[in-house]
Amino acid sequence: MREIALSDTTKFIVDNRGKTVPIVDDGIQLIATNCINNDNLYPVYENVRFISEETYENWFRAHPIPNDIILTLKGSQNGAVCLVPDPVDFVIAQDMVALRADEKIISPYYLFAALRSTYVQFQIKNLDVSGIIPHLKKGDFSQLFLPYPEIGIRNFIGDIYFNMSRKIDLLHRQNKTLEALAETLFRQWFIEEAQDDWEEKQLDEIATFLNGLACQKFPPKNRVNRLPVLKIKDLKSGLSDSSDWATNEVDQKYIVENGDVIFSWSASLIVKVWDGEKCVLNQHLFKVTSDKYPKWFIYLWTKYHLARFIAIAETKATTMGHIRRNDLAGAKVRVPSKSGMKDFDKIFGPLIDKLIANNLQIKTLTKTRDTLLPKLMSGAVRVRYEGSSE
Repeated sequence: MREIALSDTTKFIVDNRGKTVPIVDDGIQLIATNCINNDNLYPVYENVRFISEETYENWFRAHPIPNDIILTLKGSQNGAVCLVPDPVDFVIAQDMVALRADEKIISPYYLFAALRSTYVQFQIKNLDVSGIIPHLKKGDFSQLFLPYPEIGIRNFIGDIYFNMSRKIDLLHRQNKTLEALAETLFRQWFIEEAQDDWEEKQLDEIATFLNGLACQKFPPKNRVNRLPVLKIKDLKSGLSDSSDWATNEVDQKYIVENGDVIFSWSASLIVKVWDGEKCVLNQHLFKVTSDKYPKWFIYLWTKYHLARFIAIAETKATTMGHIRRNDLAGAKVRVPSKSGMKDFDKIFGPLIDKLIANNLQIKTLTKTRDTLLPKLMSGAVRVRYEGSSE
């Protein structure tokens, strides 16, 4: 298959000076390399800083425009790629560039897909010039080669990769809306408008908080009878090929299934309805269950108290902030009547079920997209497109 150097595919590169941008308390969002990853279509806004209008106009050499492709050049996210959305509501910091595709040579969507392919990502890691911090030099773009099939195939690959990524992005956005709606309604009805005759209980009275196992003590006996280990980091990123394994012969109560409520009580405190494959619960994680109350009820009450738990953990004089079981007892909840619970269940139950269904669809689409891309790039999967002779 023909190849083309990255340097030959762009007509402009947004490359701001390699020094720290002056920031202010509020203004235009400044995104850094932590906001770029190969899982999301567009940048995510995590720990963003801000710049003034004057800095926006005078400090930068240029700004990204819609359909530019952001490529990180340094750090643990070296080689991460995202598309620039429309409208653009941010500026980019140092250690990244925005590539503007020359559409006479390559479509932006194909360039985006090609840069994310395992073939190109492998090259990026091998072009690393650093001794300690991963670092890609812009001058090495002439040594970074992309598969360059005929135009019909390029456009097919670019369009299908973008459309699948957009569907994934829309599902993520829908889930954020559903999550915000559930939390807003819960706060309104169970905190602000709670009835005086509702029973008051403690959080650990409405649910069982089961701590996980020290899974290194339960190694798999073989490659068949084993399950991946769910750790704190997996609550955000999901399980991966590098996940640890444990035997599947542990007590069933330590097995995590899709739809279980999981609460990490140490380090990064997170509450999540698990939406991944079957796995084994590791220590520092609670599996939250109840025989009496619905899943949404124990999930939203635990999440409601999360800010309080985080504040408690931050006061601990240890390297890993955490909470204790008596902190669960100090978290008060209000329980409506049985008839009232049934009415609320008709609203909150479908919301949580939709969140789980969306997350499962996201995982399926992501796996399909990422499995299909290298096969399309290599020609292992042949495609028929408009204008092809096949």
